[in-house]
Amino acid sequence: MIDEIQVENVALIREASMVPSPHLTVLTGETGAGKTALLSAAKLLMGARADKGAVREGSDAARVQGRLFLRDAGGSPDDGADVQPEGEGERELVVSRRVSADGRSRVTLNGAMASVTELAERVGPSIDLCGQHEHQALLSPASHGRLLDAWGGEAVAEAARAYAVAYADAAEAASAYERVCEAASASEAALDEARFTLQAIDAVSPAEGEYEELMASLSRTENAEALARAAHGAAEALSGEGGALDALGAAASALEEAARFDENLSAYAQSLREAGFIAEDVARDMASYAEDVEFDPDALAAAQERAAAFQGLLRSYGPRVEDVLARRAEAADLVASVDDADGRRREARERLDAAEGALAQAGASLHEARAAAAPALAQAVTAVMGRLEMGEASLECRVEPLDRERWTKAGPDAVELFFRPGSGMQARPLARIASGGEVSRVMLAVKAVLGAHDEVDTLIFDEVDAGVGGATAVALARVLADLAATHQVIVVTHLAQVAVEADVHYVVEKSGGAEPQTTLRPVEGVEREAEVARMLSGDATEASLAHAREMLAGAGTR
Repeated sequence: MIDEIQVENVALIREASMVPSPHLTVLTGETGAGKTALLSAAKLLMGARADKGAVREGSDAARVQGRLFLRDAGGSPDDGADVQPEGEGERELVVSRRVSADGRSRVTLNGAMASVTELAERVGPSIDLCGQHEHQALLSPASHGRLLDAWGGEAVAEAARAYAVAYADAAEAASAYERVCEAASASEAALDEARFTLQAIDAVSPAEGEYEELMASLSRTENAEALARAAHGAAEALSGEGGALDALGAAASALEEAARFDENLSAYAQSLREAGFIAEDVARDMASYAEDVEFDPDALAAAQERAAAFQGLLRSYGPRVEDVLARRAEAADLVASVDDADGRRREARERLDAAEGALAQAGASLHEARAAAAPALAQAVTAVMGRLEMGEASLECRVEPLDRERWTKAGPDAVELFFRPGSGMQARPLARIASGGEVSRVMLAVKAVLGAHDEVDTLIFDEVDAGVGGATAVALARVLADLAATHQVIVVTHLAQVAVEADVHYVVEKSGGAEPQTTLRPVEGVEREAEVARMLSGDATEASLAHAREMLAGAGTR
């Protein structure tokens, strides 16, 4: 939902802002006042391709900023920004789009730099621009399956979920089968290298953590004599005749004797006694360590040989033991896949066949559910088109099964909406409808039928009232009002019947002079009455003002 839009230097707009209603907002004004400039701004906000022609003449850049509240799909905050949910299931997104006079575009989302593609992905799906042949999801057959699934409710949704799981399983099974076949046809040179690698590593049979322990042990074994000499020397220096223990004892005795005259020396004497106990323990441990050190030439040779074998593997397949073990696993897998190629291929084929069988069942169920829902959707939309006085025009929803190789994760069939202008006339794809007004009214009918099931939050209608008047105008206004109960609806209109239904009413005006510009202002009260009167008769006469007040009062009672 769009909370606010600010526009600068777009077409004839120098500066304008709009705070649309969460329900129905209308934009009115004289023909040529510049309402299309606001639609251009909306397109930029949706991630449309930048057009330097949209930049106001004499300006260095056009700028559109908007604050939106998007449905929260349960993901993390936008762009990592610290954005708090504004309402249940909603998340705030602040968008800024700048288009320079040379056509370059810059986008920020919640203050962070972003690409136009990111903007289109984030904002585009939440807004439908209805009435122009660009930016309309309804005109793309790729979106028709989603519309039908939304209309079909839980019956279609359950079948679609089962199909999605089966499709993913079949895709993974196909990939696994392809990998097995590729491994089985590995070149002889690659197979020889894998077997050599496996043999070389298994000859050493390294274990995780063994190399580090081996190198620590080898260091002690290689320096046994030096270690024994150091330990024995330390023991002698501590406990031998005239050693540290004797010196500590003599010092402690001297201080204890002197402590008779100064008690402060007792603490130092005690510290020396404690140091002597520690030194005595160390001397005893070092003497024991020296006696336990053994020099075993055979053990040393074996450890050095083992270390050399490890280092050879590390040079060839390292630099870490983990890398060596990973290379072994890779080589073993390749050898096994070739040595047991037939068995592995058979297992992979059986798994693929089972997955394809499950997918065929899920595809049939989804197709049946869609085919059952399609006529009801078409009938409901056609009924609303009747309310819009579209004569005998009707909508068809065709669900055509596809060959297996054309199945996608979206489904096993092609869903497309067709428009039949009248009884006995040929139904044509929606994209081939020539009239922008017809496209807008069909879009309006579809959206009105989908109601709260529609994934789009905001609908912007232009040309929806083209060629409409009389009873059709009243019906159109009522349908738009109904749609605004489930969507945010913004309508560019020439019809007073539509304008009076709005919660928020903006007037677009164009000033003359050497530098004409378009302005946008909200109207209410007497100003709104005057605008509705102008729409009715071209001028605010007493009669048209009275009629405008009557229409506004009537709209307020519904």
